[in-house]
Amino acid sequence: QVQLVESGGGLVQAGGSLRLSCAASGRTFIYTMGWFRQAPGKEREFVVAIGWSGGSTYYADSVKGRFSISRDSAKNTVYLQMNSLKPEDTAVYFCAAAVLRRTVVADTSPFKYDYWGQGTQVNVSS
Repeated sequence: QVQLVESGGGLVQAGGSLRLSCAASGRTFIYTMGWFRQAPGKEREFVVAIGWSGGSTYYADSVKGRFSISRDSAKNTVYLQMNSLKPEDTAVYFCAAAVLRRTVVADTSPFKYDYWGQGTQVNVSS
């Protein structure tokens, strides 16, 4: 079992920044951590992933150059720095952990992830 708790969402104007955090507890061996987002009426969308041991990353084209993922292995925490936010970034952001099978960072399917946080709302106003 892995428990994931996100924090850091909120309301920001377009062009602004937010930093999301996701703290993992429980089972400590994780293959990959990912961030997904879901806007009202839309499917859950891959944002970015990071390999827990090697630190490799993979970004969705829509956020490349604006978002940055990092991890603190000692704290079992992953961060998502979001800069130059746009109204279309508005969504509930979820972190997810792949622990039961080896999931590579470029595998963007949410079905490859085993545990999910409760989500944190990000609203970007125009």
